[in-house]
Amino acid sequence: MTRRTTVRIAMNGVTGRMGYRQHLVRSILALREQGGLDLGDGTVLWPEPVLLGRREHALREIAARHGLEHVSTDLDAVLADPDVDIYFDAQVTAAREEALRKAIAAGKHVYTEKPTATGLAGALELARLAREKGVRHGVVQDKLFLPGLLKLKRLVDGGFFGRVLSVRGEFGYWVFEGDWQRAQRPSWNYRAEDGGGIVVDMFPHWEYVLHELFGRVTSVQALTATHVPRRWDEHGRPYTATADDAAYGLFELDGGVVAQINSSWAVRVHRDELVEFQVDGTQGSAVAGLRDCRVQHRSATPKPVWNPDVPATERFRDQWQQVPDNGEFKNGFKAQWELFLQHVHTGAPYRWDLLAGARGVQLAELGLKSAVEGRRQTVPEIAL
Repeated sequence: MTRRTTVRIAMNGVTGRMGYRQHLVRSILALREQGGLDLGDGTVLWPEPVLLGRREHALREIAARHGLEHVSTDLDAVLADPDVDIYFDAQVTAAREEALRKAIAAGKHVYTEKPTATGLAGALELARLAREKGVRHGVVQDKLFLPGLLKLKRLVDGGFFGRVLSVRGEFGYWVFEGDWQRAQRPSWNYRAEDGGGIVVDMFPHWEYVLHELFGRVTSVQALTATHVPRRWDEHGRPYTATADDAAYGLFELDGGVVAQINSSWAVRVHRDELVEFQVDGTQGSAVAGLRDCRVQHRSATPKPVWNPDVPATERFRDQWQQVPDNGEFKNGFKAQWELFLQHVHTGAPYRWDLLAGARGVQLAELGLKSAVEGRRQTVPEIAL
């Protein structure tokens, strides 16, 4: 006989783009649409979101749109509610650490976007507090669940590359300044005083992608830039961008792998996807994006000859082979939500915790330090 168990989730920040689209609609509401999460032991988890934030009218509009009941602008009251099991945070970065501290102190399991804090000390403190309180905790590391990177992980695990030599990543797109076309990112992303900047935003992603697929990051050297110093906010008012909008990073990994990743909100896209990683190894190479992954094995590698005096006759992209799906891929955010909910209710293993989140904060912090000092920074191992 199936037992339905309600899990009440306080969701803070669902009026923002990521909190609303990916976490509320495409994850939690999608779970409800499929009838809940089947844990495989006769139990079905039914997620009941409590919409939390500062703008009550916006929360109520979302609740009415999706037929939800619970809305609040009082974080303390929600955390004091014994029926709330999990606190989720998708707020702006500057507000996240304090809210997570309160949730942990209230004994709630916590699941959060990244970065988890504005500095390594705060991120490690959150992990320590959660461990001492005995609550379960997780950090969103959504890129690992994308079809393209799942295929890339399959290649790594299958030994396709032989010895991995290097990783080259390109991420970014043109974010409009906001004057003649509305910007597609919020203005706080470009104000360092509000927790903005592409290093703070993207280096935590690069940390877990590199760590999970190729090895721990042991050093970082970064150059940052604010290529577009003047932007216009959501109300059409001009402001000075104080945060970096581009970062050019060089990372050394355990085992000698070298990674180069360019991140920019001031670049126009001339590639197949908004992010692509090229991995080169002794036995083969691959190029992976959000969804697709293409490979070229050692045995099928052509022999190009450099000759600038004649037009190129080879269509280099045509010389690569698509990696098949070999299965269905879920929305990456929903897939990780399912794993975290299973972890909370069954104790299933889960490694993407607050300590993993702290590694991302550490890499961003050292990346910024490297840019200021103009030199390579060693990345020490961290532990509680």
